[in-house]
Amino acid sequence: MDAILEMRGITKEFPGVKALDNVNMTVRRGEIRALVGENGAGKSTLMKVLSGVYPHGSYQGEILYNGQPMANRSIKDSEEKGIVIIHQELALVPQMSIAENIFLGNEIATRGIIDRQETNRRTAELLAKVGLRESPETKVGSLGMGKQQLIEIAKALSKKVDLLILDEPTSSLNEHDSDALLRLLAGFRDQGMTAILISHKLNEISQVCDSITVLRDGSTVAHHDGMVAESQIVRDMVGRAMDDRYPSREPKIGEVVMQVRDWSVADPLREGRLLVKKASFELRQGEVLGIAGLMGAGRTELAMSIFGRSMGDWKSGSVRIHGREVELTTVPRAIAAGLAYVTEDRKSLGLVLEDTIRRNIPLANLAGISTRGVVDRQREGAVARDYRKRINIRSPSVEQKTVNLSGGNQQKVVLAKWLFSEPEILILDEPTRGIDVGAKYEIYTIIRDLAASGKSIIVISSEMPELLGITDRILVMNEGRLVGELRTAEATQEKIMSIIIRSGHDLTDEAVTPEQIEAEAAHV
Repeated sequence: MDAILEMRGITKEFPGVKALDNVNMTVRRGEIRALVGENGAGKSTLMKVLSGVYPHGSYQGEILYNGQPMANRSIKDSEEKGIVIIHQELALVPQMSIAENIFLGNEIATRGIIDRQETNRRTAELLAKVGLRESPETKVGSLGMGKQQLIEIAKALSKKVDLLILDEPTSSLNEHDSDALLRLLAGFRDQGMTAILISHKLNEISQVCDSITVLRDGSTVAHHDGMVAESQIVRDMVGRAMDDRYPSREPKIGEVVMQVRDWSVADPLREGRLLVKKASFELRQGEVLGIAGLMGAGRTELAMSIFGRSMGDWKSGSVRIHGREVELTTVPRAIAAGLAYVTEDRKSLGLVLEDTIRRNIPLANLAGISTRGVVDRQREGAVARDYRKRINIRSPSVEQKTVNLSGGNQQKVVLAKWLFSEPEILILDEPTRGIDVGAKYEIYTIIRDLAASGKSIIVISSEMPELLGITDRILVMNEGRLVGELRTAEATQEKIMSIIIRSGHDLTDEAVTPEQIEAEAAHV
């Protein structure tokens, strides 16, 4: 076996926590090795040890790279050896051009002056390698997440990478962009590059990876040379079999709670462009309503504009709750009307990361822990401890900073924050993005229990199996329009895609009929 990397007995401790405990992993030259495990298993910590984020001396154990001991003191040390990591949160500057981002910190200069012509020429070559045709001078902020992820890979290629580490590279991408990225990665492997892929999407692992290392609770629990069944990977990850990815439920759907009529929202940055076009739908008590669509279809824009008009410029439409029209012109008014919105971006918009669980959970309902406008610290702590226990937030105490929690537990804190506001209607935008199969099941169970208690829930998800597994009814969006509706019991991925395809050719604002769905699905 020609090993490019051997990590032996890696142990890493933080105050009160052993994040890695005698972890071992070997990576063969020219392979894609999957590194999997539940949130908090130690995957990202292990890769930060490898890439020099946690320098030599801050951990125990030995790393051999190309057969030689390696003692990286910084990220720069690892990059000089050809080890480049692409983190889950993209490290791009939106206001800068593609070329400026790719060579940021590694500028091409002559006598201290940046050579923009040579920078653009090299950028164009790198973009061609990752399949992009954009001008090197294009601002990164004007591009979608799929293209930004490819720019991160181009940036890695500019550093002459031999071992590429990708941490959840497709977590923010739609299915089309994910497939494109995985094909690109497989092509690099065929050209001799070695890669380590961290992903919670087991179908992606089986699609491109050659071998698997599984971590659980900071320790290595399994190595698989070659692919194994997803059920075996899940068993390794969570320590038990999971025969069903979605909890069973018996829907108890009641009367109409919310009615949205002819809702239109304009793009504040592009005059004349509508983000949402005459959207109308109903939501019932105890119902889990899914919204499907490709990236850019307008799902988040619809949800956020309803929730206090917090995205886009409202143009027309009305919302009725229990038959009475309500003015949802601000977020406080939306909360007062019984709405809650769990954002898809929990790190930037859902949490105060540097603050504790205790401080985060009451944020949407400070009046609930205050007396005469002053926060009652004892009440604050009691509320946080109650929700920590109620929805199983795994942490030493409520004094833990949320930045140090796993993705799944961060998501539970966001849910707890909104549950404490006592909403009647919850909008969950990509509620399981970037979390593992075990944590997903827990989130699904919380959704099921909330619906059973009479809450009305809207779930936006880019994962069609998720929508098919937890919802009662699915609305389909495309290009800002609600273009179709299916009862989940009758829905399939093919039918959902057929609605999107059919509506893309239809210039009217009318939803696709069931007859059209059946006919189109036969060809998908």
